[in-house]
Amino acid sequence: MSSNPVAETVASLMPRAKAELAELVAFKSVADFAQFPKSESEAAARWIAEALTAEGFVDVALLDTPDGTQSVYGYLPGPEGAKTVLLYAHYDVQPPLDEAAWTTPAFELTERDGRWYGRGSADCKGGFLMHLLALRALKANGGVPVNVKVIVEGSEEQGTGGLERYAEQHPELLTADTVVIGDAGNFRVGLPTVTTILRGMTLVRVQIDTLAGNLHSGQFGGAAPDALGALIRVLDSLRAADGSTTVDGLDASAVWDGLEYTEEQFRSDARVLDGVELTGAGSVADRLWARPAVTVLGIDCPPVVGATPSVQSAARALISLRVPPGVDAAEATKLLQAHVEAHTPWGARVSTEQIGQGQPFRADTSSSAYQAMADAMAVAYPGETMQYAGQGGSIPLCNTLAGLYPQAEILLIGLSEPEAQIHAVDESVSPEELERMSVAEALFLRNYAAG
Repeated sequence: MSSNPVAETVASLMPRAKAELAELVAFKSVADFAQFPKSESEAAARWIAEALTAEGFVDVALLDTPDGTQSVYGYLPGPEGAKTVLLYAHYDVQPPLDEAAWTTPAFELTERDGRWYGRGSADCKGGFLMHLLALRALKANGGVPVNVKVIVEGSEEQGTGGLERYAEQHPELLTADTVVIGDAGNFRVGLPTVTTILRGMTLVRVQIDTLAGNLHSGQFGGAAPDALGALIRVLDSLRAADGSTTVDGLDASAVWDGLEYTEEQFRSDARVLDGVELTGAGSVADRLWARPAVTVLGIDCPPVVGATPSVQSAARALISLRVPPGVDAAEATKLLQAHVEAHTPWGARVSTEQIGQGQPFRADTSSSAYQAMADAMAVAYPGETMQYAGQGGSIPLCNTLAGLYPQAEILLIGLSEPEAQIHAVDESVSPEELERMSVAEALFLRNYAAG
């Protein structure tokens, strides 16, 4: 990175940022309070509130959102008449999955091979540190030239809509000229990228019942309807032979016209085993960013260890459906539920329950904010040009903000590049990316204020 005072300041702050990220990662702030203590999330929220207060933010508040979680808000006044920028991150994280599979403890930030490992290090506690570093660098070099609002969500990973509903009930709170969502990431390490589309998502729980109780498979198997077998047939109906998503009535033919993703690079990023084919049709970018994608997230059935020779009377599954911009998530939910019901065999009793939903998002890349970010990234990443990419994940708040503040410009950046392995075992963040993206954000705020 070329030498400039902002970059030098960020570099000097990196040891402090590592220590702070370690403190934040240590909170087991999974917003699934049936499995993780709510006190862990509340402690993480307090930590963030204290960090904002220490940076001179006023009106710092823990917001009790309708889904039973807390979001953290703060306001940093800028010069009179300055533009207002909203910075977003979330402090809740995905469950660690199999903690024994982590090379080092999931909730203990550990440096290894030039990366910092720990749940939430990239997604998205590191994103909050990115915001702090950018603001600290500006304060040390002439001051922050815009009004800054910060909102840090407590239930983004659960998709339960707490912050979206709170924002709708308090529309004045998050008003801004531009929103920087710190929950995306570069296409690869070292290639500055803004995310211009997000797929929406819906979560549907499926329950199938066939018998009053389990039966001995030797005595009844062959004629007794097996609920687990019925569920397997339903789940199989959601994919074509090549793995493409096949929900009745849902279009899966759109194409992506932005940055392309080679199959070789994707196989490496996704750690696909040798000889295993990729699923779906069209380009990788089509499949990731322009088309719907169904995933079976879990099945409730007897484990292999301890299983008995029984015909199962009941089984259930949790299904995720990602949908691209142009598809209404609520309509997609109805199509998915109708598909499941239509493809349930043998007259089995089936019920579906939607438990989470978020709309897809498409950004306006013609805005002045995008030029300000492109100029900033050119300095933070010498020799590179800012790229536009999609992201298969969803950030439900984006559409809420776009609806509430249609004139606001929304940019998505962050630390979740492919090597970060977010949502998986051994999630990590590149400290170099944290440093460069913090510089980029700081310079963006300065460019945007002057534009």
